[in-house]
Amino acid sequence: MNPEATLNQLKEASPEGKLPSSYGVYFKNTLVALCHALEDHILQTCNIQPEAKPLVLVTFQQGKWYLQEADRYQEIAQSSRHIVIGAVPDSGLSTHPTSKLENVSLVNLETTDSLVNEWNLIILAPTYKAMVLCHELSEDEYLPHGKPTVDIERKFYGLWTFDRNLVAKAAEILTERCRPYNPALADTIQKQHQEILKTEGVAPTDMSDVVSRIVSYLQTTQEQMIAINRQTRELWELEGQALRVSRNLNANKLQAFLRMAQKVDEQDETNPIASLQVAALSETLGQMLDLPTLKLRRLRLAGLLFRVGLVSAPKEVFTKTPDELDDKSLNFWQEKSVLGAQLLAAMPELAPVTKIIAHHLEYWDGSGKPDGLRAEEIPIESRILSLVSYFQELTQPRGKRAALSLGEALEKCSDRSGTYFDPTLVETLSNVIRLTEMGLMELPERPRQLPNVWLEEAISAKASVH
Repeated sequence: MNPEATLNQLKEASPEGKLPSSYGVYFKNTLVALCHALEDHILQTCNIQPEAKPLVLVTFQQGKWYLQEADRYQEIAQSSRHIVIGAVPDSGLSTHPTSKLENVSLVNLETTDSLVNEWNLIILAPTYKAMVLCHELSEDEYLPHGKPTVDIERKFYGLWTFDRNLVAKAAEILTERCRPYNPALADTIQKQHQEILKTEGVAPTDMSDVVSRIVSYLQTTQEQMIAINRQTRELWELEGQALRVSRNLNANKLQAFLRMAQKVDEQDETNPIASLQVAALSETLGQMLDLPTLKLRRLRLAGLLFRVGLVSAPKEVFTKTPDELDDKSLNFWQEKSVLGAQLLAAMPELAPVTKIIAHHLEYWDGSGKPDGLRAEEIPIESRILSLVSYFQELTQPRGKRAALSLGEALEKCSDRSGTYFDPTLVETLSNVIRLTEMGLMELPERPRQLPNVWLEEAISAKASVH
């Protein structure tokens, strides 16, 4: 770890050079859960007295500033006396309304500063102190396979604690690391910290609810990792079945993935041919945009596999709309592209298809996942898959929501044009739907070409129904 790292400096300043028992190596999604648990506590205490509001120090690890996090901090600012955020200049925060708030200060970190490899959250309140400190593993420490391409597989040295002395010391270290950027801001942070320490007459916060929330968040992320392992084991089993039919390793893996995708559709009783329809309509839009044949093939396969990350999802994911789901099920729904990409990473030959799926929940305005890509930074195939999968989902019933007509579903897509979806693609989809409504074409139910394994399964299923 870099000697300048906040974690390392805290260790050096701690008695006997020891850190709390929570210190260890964490996956990124676990860190997100930890930070959200602490942030939620701030949001749930928004009606506290002004003098009890916390000072919040945040640094975001290098990469895009996710707009959904910027929106979240806009709310957190209403319950805080001051928020200081360190992020790289191209994070997108400087143009977001959050950075314009009077009690929000932005520190534009230089890319050469080791802080860009850290993810820190320090909360200083008169009634409690809490923090999450993290530093990503270096390229050498990721050996032998190097830095992961899947976001949730990234690892960080980190810790979380409510120890008042440790949190106060970490705040001092982080303040001094921000001083070269803005000395006046560092002085302000120090002054506010001293005011917080001197605050009297405020009852200490019972942190049991916060600890319970952290345990709940960690349990959810652990369940997600268990699901990934379960999916991987299932993939091995399906691959073994395919091995008895074919000796081609790549064909075996692909067959296993396709069978897994079919299992997802079978679980979805109200939308049992989602993958077929999404693959077919995605291919149609790709043809209208004159995509090269190779891109069309990859797009078609991505359409067949885009839901594979839901193979171990709770049943509620297929019976309720996202706003009806509990936290556990909603987590699966929101992370389906990442989970799918992690599974497909087992077959490097599918890397171009995996990339399409991994980024199909990115949004045109940069507020999507996993990397906050915006506009044409998002692969064209991912943009198509994003729009088509959303449109197709709306045309089928889900939970309390009835199936929408083609026109109604298109209107929903148009409402998100320029925010979630590429406006050009929305217009292309509009042309397809208009032609369909005029009776000049029919929406395809399946791609022009299907892998043999899928055809075999489809025929067997059809025979069993009749």
